Amino acid sequence: MKEGIHPNYRDVVFVDQSNGFQFVTRSCAPTRETITLEGRELPLFKLETSSESHPFYTGQQKSVDTLGGRVEKFRNKFARVGIKK
Repeated sequence: MKEGIHPNYRDVVFVDQSNGFQFVTRSCAPTRETITLEGRELPLFKLETSSESHPFYTGQQKSVDTLGGRVEKFRNKFARVGIKK
């Protein structure tokens, strides 16, 4: 492999800012901050949301079907447009 052309691939701590959830994974994400975790000094990357706080993964998302449905709203809105008397 050529020297100096590959990104810095290392262990990084990702922290969800909304609930404090932390996980360690390997990444090339650029970081300036560090954190001590499990006795190691690791780079820190802050996230606004993760699978622990996103509505899709937590089951708190709103479904289109429970709001009346798009097709049903369209039919109700234009029900009389096509009717000729």
